[in-house]
Amino acid sequence: MIRAHSVQAVRTAEAAAMARLPEGELMARAAHGLAEVAAARLTDVEGATVVGLVGAGDNGGDTLYALAALAESGYAAAVVLVPSAGRSGVHAAGLQAAESAGAVVHVTADDPDDAAEAVAGADLVLDGIVGIGGRPGLRPEAARLVDAIDDDAWVIAVDLASGLDPAGESGEEDAVWADETVTFGTPKPVHLLPAGEAATGRLTVVDIGIEVDDVPAAVERLTWDDVTDLWPVPGRGDDKYSRGVLGVVAGSEAYPGAAVLCTTAAAEAGIGMIRYVGTPTPVGLVHQAVPEAVVGEGRVQAWVVGPGLDTEADTDEARTQLDSARSALASEQPVVVDAGGLALVEGRREAPTVLTPHAGELARLLTRLEQSTSGTDDADSARPGAGSRSPDPATSVNGPAETTTDDVKADPLGHARRLAARTGATVLLKGATTLVVTDGHPVRSQADAPPWLATAGAGDVLSGVIGALLASGLPPHDAASLGALVHGVSADRVSGGGPLRALAVAHGIRPTVRDLLARGRSAPS
Repeated sequence: MIRAHSVQAVRTAEAAAMARLPEGELMARAAHGLAEVAAARLTDVEGATVVGLVGAGDNGGDTLYALAALAESGYAAAVVLVPSAGRSGVHAAGLQAAESAGAVVHVTADDPDDAAEAVAGADLVLDGIVGIGGRPGLRPEAARLVDAIDDDAWVIAVDLASGLDPAGESGEEDAVWADETVTFGTPKPVHLLPAGEAATGRLTVVDIGIEVDDVPAAVERLTWDDVTDLWPVPGRGDDKYSRGVLGVVAGSEAYPGAAVLCTTAAAEAGIGMIRYVGTPTPVGLVHQAVPEAVVGEGRVQAWVVGPGLDTEADTDEARTQLDSARSALASEQPVVVDAGGLALVEGRREAPTVLTPHAGELARLLTRLEQSTSGTDDADSARPGAGSRSPDPATSVNGPAETTTDDVKADPLGHARRLAARTGATVLLKGATTLVVTDGHPVRSQADAPPWLATAGAGDVLSGVIGALLASGLPPHDAASLGALVHGVSADRVSGGGPLRALAVAHGIRPTVRDLLARGRSAPS
């Protein structure tokens, strides 16, 4: 598992390390690791020239000492001091080391064109403008230097790409987009969250000796190695019932294929038994595609409600199916709620629940829930003795504002947290970087899937996998994040770099799980 720690946790760990190490040792380790990675990349790109964009603070110091090491190794190294720092604002000892090693120093404030020309001629650029103490966005003069970087240059961000929010909570287009980020000690939230992952590029972690193993993570990411520990594997004494029975309320006359995709994925994930509830057309399709599925309600360990569900249909069969969906949501069983099922969510469920919206669905659900309860909230706050409350940032004097898809895309983590807090559910917000948010747990993010997975039916497959894991006994946080990982890996294998179909991803779940489990069993202990 990859664990990212907050800025405050990193600062605390660094302070503890500095207290027990010789002065300057932590920076020396960071600079040494950075220089080693830079040298390797220069070899990869057959380059000889490295330029460091250097700002104030320790981040600039790491960059300066790394440039000194690279200059001593024979590379043509140059320092470009950003205007906000200048000679007097940067790490003095680091600057002296770089100059003494032969690095050429360009002061942007003295000659902006000269500095930009130096940047443009680099084979490799080290972005040391700001570090974890920085704020989102770049100052205009720094942005001009970044714009001067040649398209073919390899860009390494030092600790994090300048201009990003270190917490990863807000996006910023005006930031360095790195090919690689070399971070120290532990990843930071921005490296794993949607707001910063794309600009982070390849993530390389340099061990500098800070201790964070016992420190709670802010963000986690499951890796292939976690599958063996988490995936439910049957024992000799198991039967189809003990392995988990999943009820599926999915598909409709309008969207019959969703039922096939969801039940196929659950079967391929290894569920013990499937009970399917649907209207005539999807019932016939499920009979053909997943003949082991049993049609009709019965005892289950978990439900999937919603893929392809038509909540507006008015036939007798559709109303019966909707009654089953509402009954599942009212039950004490774990439920995965997707697509049409989200329209049936009325608030908190006490039983384990996973909501799997995309950005648009989350916006609609959050708007509906917040607006439907605003009158009650206002009345509660006006009761004698209720005390004062801080206003909800999404609430105006006229009640809760509508949440739009663009709002969610601009702050996916914040909106997923709001929905999780309001419903008590685990919220899986689908996207290029999928977020899994559960109150009381570190956020999890998964980015295992290729862009080709942005195709109709992919969410139906995902809900089937997560439902199978819930029915097998996994808690919602693990079921959602593990399901996202396996779903993404299956898609990547099926794609092979080209187009894919959701049904192929569903059929790819079984061999993907098999190979990931075999990989774990064969790994050295």
